Amino acid sequence: MEAMKYLVIFGFIAIIGSLVAALVFMMRGDRAPGADGPDAPRNNHMARALAFRIGFSVLLFAIVLLSYFMGWIQPTGLPVTR
Repeated sequence: MEAMKYLVIFGFIAIIGSLVAALVFMMRGDRAPGADGPDAPRNNHMARALAFRIGFSVLLFAIVLLSYFMGWIQPTGLPVTR
């Protein structure tokens, strides 16, 4: 159970880190070094960082879902009272 907390925390840090990396690439300008003008070739660093973010999100969701089905984690929501 304790390992699962650290795994989820690491997953969220990876997701946020990838999002920050995409922001940095976007703000810096995603052009190839030494290339100027509108027809200059673009690096795809920002797209790759966003793809990693999506991958980390899907992986984290799959791990949480698998952990629930394996019984490693239990839902602890509000109890249903009638």
